[in-house]
Amino acid sequence: MDASVNFGAAKLTVYGETTIEELEKAGAFENIKVVPEKQKMEEKKEPFFQKHSTVIASLVFLLIGWVSAEMKGEESISSILAYGASMVVGGYRLFSTGLKNLVRLEFDMKTLMTIAVIGAAFIGEWGEGATVVILFAISEALESYSMDKARQSIRSLMDIAPKEALIRRGNKEITVEVDDIQIGDIMIVKPGQKIAMDGIVVKGLSAVNQAAITGESVPVAKTVDDEVFAGTLNAEGLLEVIVTKHVDDTTIAKIIHLVEEAQAERAPSQAFVDRFAKYYTPLIMLVAFGVAVVPPMFFGADWDKWIYQGLAALVVGCPCALVISTPVAIVTAIGNAARNGVLIKGGIHLEEMGAIKAIAFDKTGTLTKGIPVVTDYLPQQNKDSNELLTIIAALEKGSQHPLASAIMKKAEQENLHYQSVLVEDFSSITGKGIKGIINGETYYVGNPNFFDEILTKGIPNDLRFQISEMQNQGKTVMVAGTTTEVMGLIAVADVLRENSKGVIKKLHTLGIQKTIMLTGDNAGTANAIGKQVGVSDIQAELLPQDKLTFIKELRGKYDRVAMVGDGVNDAPALAASTVGIAMGGAGTDTALETADIALMADDLGKLPFTVKLSRKALTIIKQNITFALGIKLVALLLVIPGWLTLWIAIFADMGATLIVTLNGLRLLRVKDK
Repeated sequence: MDASVNFGAAKLTVYGETTIEELEKAGAFENIKVVPEKQKMEEKKEPFFQKHSTVIASLVFLLIGWVSAEMKGEESISSILAYGASMVVGGYRLFSTGLKNLVRLEFDMKTLMTIAVIGAAFIGEWGEGATVVILFAISEALESYSMDKARQSIRSLMDIAPKEALIRRGNKEITVEVDDIQIGDIMIVKPGQKIAMDGIVVKGLSAVNQAAITGESVPVAKTVDDEVFAGTLNAEGLLEVIVTKHVDDTTIAKIIHLVEEAQAERAPSQAFVDRFAKYYTPLIMLVAFGVAVVPPMFFGADWDKWIYQGLAALVVGCPCALVISTPVAIVTAIGNAARNGVLIKGGIHLEEMGAIKAIAFDKTGTLTKGIPVVTDYLPQQNKDSNELLTIIAALEKGSQHPLASAIMKKAEQENLHYQSVLVEDFSSITGKGIKGIINGETYYVGNPNFFDEILTKGIPNDLRFQISEMQNQGKTVMVAGTTTEVMGLIAVADVLRENSKGVIKKLHTLGIQKTIMLTGDNAGTANAIGKQVGVSDIQAELLPQDKLTFIKELRGKYDRVAMVGDGVNDAPALAASTVGIAMGGAGTDTALETADIALMADDLGKLPFTVKLSRKALTIIKQNITFALGIKLVALLLVIPGWLTLWIAIFADMGATLIVTLNGLRLLRVKDK
């Protein structure tokens, strides 16, 4: 049988057959409790004194020993017995593991601590040995508290979705556990209830708070045919939802799975630390042995003093602060990101994002909304505005052109009944426009070049100036009229997202050197949008393979480059970039699978937060590694004049572990602002 442990998610995966009893028996020494993944974990709230009774008892014995030593002297039987009891009570688990490891010749921090404590007792330093045990126990308790705090980010995700839902089957309404809900079931969600499964609304209208999935703080309006996600909160109306995914395939289930995988994955700095610790531990043991033996043996120094120095060097050398320096930061950052609607699919992507120098953006659907809208409607002075728009919309109803929908939507907003208008002899002139007969009159809608052909004198100069002005703003201009006159102009454009300009500005403020907009659009439209949004570079008229080539060039220039797209047509460019960022991960499997980072809401505003969090994580990881190694080096240098004590050694190890852990937890405070 084989097993793998994901410490970040506190998850054990067993390959083979076993029982919970057998697993708990194997982990009885560490008091491990195992709960099946699907079962809700009921954590018993133990009183503080009960939970840490051994540490408190050990501390009491230590104080008795200290009082006894002050009154009767360090060598008194009562003080030695009290110190000994303190060491046994507080260090029982430590010694059991340490001695087992020693027999197997496995040298981890518990082995080193065991040797140091037993050695201290052996040379008569009972008080300091007992203090080492107490401080080790306290630091372990604080360390487990810190990791639990980081793990809660996943637990809170797991508890988001309800475990049962009200389902209508036939004429009956029954409460069913989510595991037994089938695709196609009708789920009834009352106001104030959480939605238990992913699905499509078939009846009702409501506002749904999707913060748990997308990080959006503002509730989103949902009506028939809209998609809803498990774990989101139905605020006001009664909804009937047809279930579209099994419980294990819901968006929240995928997020939890990906976050757990991400937290288990070794980040580059973590892999370096693990490799380093492998060689570092035996080296420290040799150094400690040399400190204890060389001065007395070759220079006639005092054996007691140098054995004590060697033991202190051993405590200093414990690599626990170094080993925990990276994972606590990674686990905390990925958990914080997930709670804010940003899915980071691994420590490696978190670190890479922290070092990004340039970001490329797809234009359509990323910087812009991806939906064309009518921006300008200019009927000529002697024409009825509504009548003309009705004629244009009636003609466009027969068109296959992507901009036709924008014109029809505009007519609907104006409450114009264009559908009932009869169009005769409709025809589409490829690349130019459309024509049709309405009430005996032939009308044309098309591009300006088309009207230059059909009008005897061409388009009048004043209108030509208006057209070029709108085209320079990145709009597509269509002309409506007959063979004798222009009746009106209508301009359509893909409009910017409200926050695109602010996002680009924030990214530049954060120190991103280059922001580049990539688009297949013509240069005029691209330049107009690019100037509006404030990107530092614009690349227009690109095919998908051109985007890929450009990303590769950018990587050659800037080393680390991120690409932001919608995860479908940008897949090659997303894959070629250092970090691929997909918009709108919620509900789109492609985005979740192809990207390294998914912004769960279709919201570009999450990007500066992601950059800020990644940079902070990278800084904290570097700080932790530097501090963990630096403090040990300083402490070891104190061996040269013989100043190293077990007190200093304990601070250099346990103190450092606590400091790097708390430093990592600062990532919980990075907010999406």
